[in-house]
Amino acid sequence: MTEILNQRQNQLLQGLSYENKYALSDLFKVLPEKTSAATLRRDLSLLKKKGYLATEGQRKGTRYWLTMEGLLKTPYDPKIYFNQPIDNRGGRKEYFLRIFENFPPHIFLPEEVKKLDDASHYYRKKMDVSEVIARKELERFVIELSWKSSRIEGNTYTLLDTERLLREGKEASGHPKEEAFMILNHKQTFNFILENLEDWKEPKLRDVENVHRHLIADLNVGTGLRKGIVGVLGTSYQPLSVPYQIREELESLLEAVRKAKDVYTKSLLMLVGISYIQGFEDGNKRTARLCANAILLANNCAPLSYRSVDEDFYKESMLVFYEKQSLEPMAKIFLEQYLFSCENYLIAEQKL
Repeated sequence: MTEILNQRQNQLLQGLSYENKYALSDLFKVLPEKTSAATLRRDLSLLKKKGYLATEGQRKGTRYWLTMEGLLKTPYDPKIYFNQPIDNRGGRKEYFLRIFENFPPHIFLPEEVKKLDDASHYYRKKMDVSEVIARKELERFVIELSWKSSRIEGNTYTLLDTERLLREGKEASGHPKEEAFMILNHKQTFNFILENLEDWKEPKLRDVENVHRHLIADLNVGTGLRKGIVGVLGTSYQPLSVPYQIREELESLLEAVRKAKDVYTKSLLMLVGISYIQGFEDGNKRTARLCANAILLANNCAPLSYRSVDEDFYKESMLVFYEKQSLEPMAKIFLEQYLFSCENYLIAEQKL
């Protein structure tokens, strides 16, 4: 995530396009009128030192541009961003081809990785429990994950409805049958992941497709990679529609996951990347959440239930990545939810 910057430095990053190079005179246009040349140069020097900007040339011929790290770590407040009309946000409408080829190997700052590692250590220390407790804890986690992950997608089951469905097989009255299938499929998919954890230490495309296949069972959704056009509600972003490009981007994402230097970056990449590519007819974000958890579980880390996340904030944060390719809001959600999971869950049992 981004080291703390002041409002002017944030505004500067937000005003730059990844594809363009800028002269010093261009940069004044994205800042408040009273910004001095000396202040701007100090800001540029700082942002370059952090790796967010790169330069070429000298003196008046110097040109500045946003690096991939700068693009990914440009801060946005989703609530402020989405207060703007959809056509005034200036977001990218087309898919960013080959974006995952240039992803940095670390997303989180060293102090954040330490915080995540400390939480993982605490989580692992809780593993020595009886089989009865382990099974109850696994069941509780799966109920809460199935409820919240489905709710993010518009499912109207309550947590109590979800518990009754998964424990007793009783569907809630007055709800479409598809809502019950969506929740039940989370449980079956989580079991499938637990039975195949070794695969997720070096995940392949077939592993992602298998997770998707389990998640969309009985939901009248096609299996395999998408062959048609899809739109995304609430954004002008248009995912790829050419099948071979979809496959190439998913393979590129998985290569970036394998190259990432820490498990948290691997999981976050999977969470955001599968959602962004929209490689399936439906169920992309559910597939992303379960695949991200699979990576965590395969590395003896706590999976995320997303129980305490605000659903609208989650969706807005994902759309910030779709339109601006900023990971900041989703990285914040990941960090907060991981710490929450380490504190509140333990997955010591390997099958429900």
